[in-house]
Amino acid sequence: MLVREPQRLFMRSGGGRDCSYGDFDQLANCMARALADHGVVTGDRVAAQVDKSPEAIALYIACLKLGAAFVPLNTAYTLAELDYFLRDADPRVAVVRPQTRQQASSIGTSAQLLTLGTASDGSLMELAARCSDAPVARFEGNANALAALLYTSGTTGRSKGAMLTRGNLASNAVTLASVWRFSEHDVLLHALPIFHVHGLFVAVNTVLASGSSMLFLSRFDADDIVAQLPHASVMMGVPTFYTRLLQHPGLNRETTRSVRLFVSGSAPLLPETHREFSQRTGHAILERYGMSETLMNTSNPYEGDRIPGSVGPALPGVDVRIADPESGAVQTQPDTIGMIEVRGPNVCSGYWRMPEKTAAELRSDGYFITGDLGRIDARGYVHIVGRGKDLVITGGYNVYPIEVEAEIDALPGVIESAVIGVPHADFGEGVTAVVVRRTDSTIDETDVRRALEQRLANFKLPKRVLFVDELPRNTMGKVQKNLLRETYRDLYRA
Repeated sequence: MLVREPQRLFMRSGGGRDCSYGDFDQLANCMARALADHGVVTGDRVAAQVDKSPEAIALYIACLKLGAAFVPLNTAYTLAELDYFLRDADPRVAVVRPQTRQQASSIGTSAQLLTLGTASDGSLMELAARCSDAPVARFEGNANALAALLYTSGTTGRSKGAMLTRGNLASNAVTLASVWRFSEHDVLLHALPIFHVHGLFVAVNTVLASGSSMLFLSRFDADDIVAQLPHASVMMGVPTFYTRLLQHPGLNRETTRSVRLFVSGSAPLLPETHREFSQRTGHAILERYGMSETLMNTSNPYEGDRIPGSVGPALPGVDVRIADPESGAVQTQPDTIGMIEVRGPNVCSGYWRMPEKTAAELRSDGYFITGDLGRIDARGYVHIVGRGKDLVITGGYNVYPIEVEAEIDALPGVIESAVIGVPHADFGEGVTAVVVRRTDSTIDETDVRRALEQRLANFKLPKRVLFVDELPRNTMGKVQKNLLRETYRDLYRA
């Protein structure tokens, strides 16, 4: 980590605890020495399933200092899932929460177990506190060296470890700091989890690349966010953050006056949320597009039109194209729907110990097959229409869920919807809508279908409209359509 001004504030966390760049660098150095004393060397993996804290960020930086690969793991993973990740990543050291150490030790992993808590406690902190003042040997490898293993959600099979290099992380951080106009005067309001691209590699790395600072919250709480907004200049969040903030009476132009940029990602932002937030605050949320394997690919512009429902043009140095999902032929006509493919210094080097999967998803010309369907308009703005696996094929026709969802979400009384394909004896898949309605709404299945008949071709109409209290989401706010498909798989059986 480059420390330009050691006394500059890097992070202010819960309870008004301040940490300068110099203090943080010293903490990361001590952690690096503690890891080195446990045998961690360049090329090793260090796994971490720990709660969000300043020390957890320091652990990530310590790994970079040693040239080790950081493996952040979701704190919601079960013991069985943790067992898989530790066996697959084969880390030299695994850092877990103090309260879960005994469970983790039952896995039988070869990794040495250390603990890290949220109150500067745990065995790793005890070891770091005893470190000497001797400098840590600086990593002398190149940009192609492995910096992190980031496991995908595994909704379609075994989780894959995306191999992110030091060059991937550095190039993306520098690019985002530039296009989003970060400076040392910025203060980022950070309420995201740190086991994911968004909270760790986008938020933290952009701050480090620009020498700015963070207000570091342990989790999202609407009251805390509204209270901290007057002290921040940038906020990054997932769509759920913004929908919940819109329900808070304290969100207005006055409380957001000092903020120059609101960023949303990790899941699609509804155009209605974009418009309502703009009306309430005067700010147009900037939506961008990225994924575990590629970090950030596109972004709506800092200056210029931020189009609701679009994730903007490709970032500088990144190439984005549309290809036919079946043949792979590149599509050159604007607004042609196909598979989004990405190439650039942000794209991972492949999947950990999965050469066949790497070969299947990285083309020979360097383009990565994202699995997302989308189109690029005449201005170069990318529009995502859904995951390839979410495409519904009914009676031989392709139905893109986002088109049907957009019509349903616009109906009075509807909060949001998810459209899925469910096995159907006659049509192959039946278009099925799962809807969340407002508590004061009486809209029913007949109302939805009747409204859509005037807006959509008959083959796109949902054969059933089901109502639920909420849609299932993962920790980053993405709707888990795989769970919906499993729940309603027998819906059309005789």
